[in-house]
Amino acid sequence: MEAAPNTALIDDLIKRRIDEMLPQKLEEALAKRAETHTPAMSIIATKGTLDWAYPPFILASTAAALGWKVDIFFTFYGLQLLRKDISDLKISPLGNPGMPMKMPFGPDWFKHINWNIPNVVQAAIPGFENVATTLMKQTMKNKGIAGIADLRSLTLEAGANLIGCEMTVDMFGFTHDDFIPEVKEYCGAATFLGIAKDADVSLFI
Repeated sequence: MEAAPNTALIDDLIKRRIDEMLPQKLEEALAKRAETHTPAMSIIATKGTLDWAYPPFILASTAAALGWKVDIFFTFYGLQLLRKDISDLKISPLGNPGMPMKMPFGPDWFKHINWNIPNVVQAAIPGFENVATTLMKQTMKNKGIAGIADLRSLTLEAGANLIGCEMTVDMFGFTHDDFIPEVKEYCGAATFLGIAKDADVSLFI
């Protein structure tokens, strides 16, 4: 007469074998997913000054060049960065303590001076914003930094998707014709949140 199989022992062996296999299979599945996964970045651009125009385009063009999926949502004053002509973007040094002024010309000792100009003086000098903008543009030119229009073109060439905020378009009285034709999509916050939800990196600028 044959002995009855020890079902408890068999169950224990099966459980131990599953416990051994699961981590390996999980690691293999995660590695395969990582190999096939395309990283995604979503950026919300809210500012339309010359200095604040650089971060979203630099980050977006770099990520897109690395093969990431990139979406930039331009809302409120950030919508200015989608206009056809952005040559008149300015910086606003007033109330910006993190912005010491350095001169882009003259001898080295002169260029290394930090011109910490008080707000009351900046506000009282007519055209100070234009002067600061000219100095900033010259500094960037001296350092070989691309202009905003060129950087925006590079961002588009790299494959980033530029999205306009429809609510802001309506609020400021713009039409889609005011912006570059490469902007193919205009949407609201709810739609963009769906895009941002699936992104690996989300930035607010």
